[in-house]
Amino acid sequence: MCGIAGIFNYSGRQNAISHEILKQMSDCIIERGPDSDGAYISDDELCGMSFRRLAIVDLSSNGNQPMQTADGQFSIVFNGEIYNHLDVRKQLVELGFNYRSRTDTETILYGFARWGKGVLQKLLGMWAIAIYDNRRQELFLARDRIGIKPLYFYKKDGIFLFASEIKSILAHPLVEKDFNFDELPNYLNYGLSSNRGTLFKHIYKIPAGHYLVINKDGETKLERYWSPFNKEKETELEHLTDKEIQKQLLDLLRQSIEARMMSDVPFGVFLSGGIDSSVNVALMAEIMNRPVDTFTVGFRQLDKYNELQYARKIAEIFKTNHREILIDESDAIGIMEKLAYREDEPNADPVCLPLYFLSKLTRQSGTIVVQVGEGSDEQFAGYPWIVQHYNVYEKYWKHYIKLPQFIRKSAYYAAKPVLNSTGQILALDYIRRAAYNEQFYWSGMPIFSVCHLKKLLTASFEHLAAKPAEYADYLHRQALELSPDADYYQRMAYLELTQRLAELLLMRVDKVTMSHSIEARVPFLDHRIVEFSTALKANCKMPDGKTTKYILKKAVESILPKDIIYRRKQGFAAPVEEWLRKEWHQYAQNEIMNSYFVQNNIFNKNFVEKLLAEHHSHKANNSKQIFALLMLSLWWKKYF
Repeated sequence: MCGIAGIFNYSGRQNAISHEILKQMSDCIIERGPDSDGAYISDDELCGMSFRRLAIVDLSSNGNQPMQTADGQFSIVFNGEIYNHLDVRKQLVELGFNYRSRTDTETILYGFARWGKGVLQKLLGMWAIAIYDNRRQELFLARDRIGIKPLYFYKKDGIFLFASEIKSILAHPLVEKDFNFDELPNYLNYGLSSNRGTLFKHIYKIPAGHYLVINKDGETKLERYWSPFNKEKETELEHLTDKEIQKQLLDLLRQSIEARMMSDVPFGVFLSGGIDSSVNVALMAEIMNRPVDTFTVGFRQLDKYNELQYARKIAEIFKTNHREILIDESDAIGIMEKLAYREDEPNADPVCLPLYFLSKLTRQSGTIVVQVGEGSDEQFAGYPWIVQHYNVYEKYWKHYIKLPQFIRKSAYYAAKPVLNSTGQILALDYIRRAAYNEQFYWSGMPIFSVCHLKKLLTASFEHLAAKPAEYADYLHRQALELSPDADYYQRMAYLELTQRLAELLLMRVDKVTMSHSIEARVPFLDHRIVEFSTALKANCKMPDGKTTKYILKKAVESILPKDIIYRRKQGFAAPVEEWLRKEWHQYAQNEIMNSYFVQNNIFNKNFVEKLLAEHHSHKANNSKQIFALLMLSLWWKKYF
């Protein structure tokens, strides 16, 4: 795992590219790769690349980057892991390529030289790749299918920059920081910016499953190379029994875990005691000839948030080498500003806090690679709200939306004063969506709904409240373009995969673990499993209309105790609801009320004060909204 950054100076601007600038861009992400660094500038001085290395495979200097082909045509920097690189390497050796290392980087490089962008279809893993073609004077960038690894780019005034983290782009002396108001409502609703933009103007993301090419004239082409919808897989699964589907899932999980145990350094598992992390432990234990290293975090004096007893049970069953860390509100508050910087953009998920301490414990133990459980809930209807939303859609929404719009609008305006007065703003927002022909499902649980946003944003910025609806509609249209026959549940799953998983949860994992120089691998997000899960219709995943993760639970009955599989879902969470009512209250109030957004009349001061007061007095649980505003405020303070 590593950090990459680079410059493509297609306009020939003075002072745009140098070894000093490349070093500045890589030094600010040293945690991503503390083992070595490197830089390269092409002979035509059009392209420069810099690199920070966290050595995982082939720990020798032969694995250092940037790396070039023998003829000098192609140069690469790469962040990630290719789990099937030995299989692809064998093909390339037979084609006449001579290797100088044991790395997967060299396999990507030679694969691109042989197959061009077609190499992406051959790779199994996670990646952010940059390859410069010296002859064509063309830069190629690609992000992995699921979006496990981040890849940002900047294009303005004749220079194009790319990096694993935004802070590398900001380190370039010609980049001026400018806030992007268009992404503000997406952050406030979804918890992070969209899969296209960021909260910085002119800094964008390469979406998951896409590549970008820019040539010497500055012309860019962004194209999709992978979709989770696989019609052949859907047809295949239609003819299988439930038992056969469950067996195929378990087989796929075994293959995924085994592939992700490729490493020349120690590795372990983040263990919560839930079904996902327990599956990781159980399947690793089948393969390993030594105890699995497991790591768990808990909270002092707040047992209802702890899953320690379940993690300990799994550790005992599989005889793992188990470690735990306990934290409290004073520990967490001490890292808030550090998190705001490390995350590049504010991340409204409080799980970043315990994840930080879990990563710290893991690194201190000497473990460099961990398996994590992200991606299961999104694929197998693991969140209660997914089941609830789908049931509401099937039973009520799809019929209600057929009523004439004037009736739906009348219902909205009739309900508005009643629901506003009782504080049921989220319920009101769903009625509003129907009134204005917006999509029912927007991905995950909204933090600030549109009705919330209209109260939060002052009159000059209220027009921004429409942005989250526009983005949700864009994602629904995209799902139907990729799979015209997709049922509504498949569209919901696509939104979860595309936005909440890729841009919130996986960025949480990447930024926080890499801040401690740890590589996190995600077995549930092997693209073969994602294609399998996306092919399953709602009646297969939720046959009784209420059981979460039905197929996964059935599939793993042979490897896990039933009281682990079928216990009530608790979820990996942080107790910010309690902390924001007690020790954190004054801190949050000071930071938010003195923030740029309140002081410059972007946010309605009275509404923010009401959120804080209601939560403090136990009149409402506004912890999600307050935490989102707090992280935004701290992020602004760090970056602007």
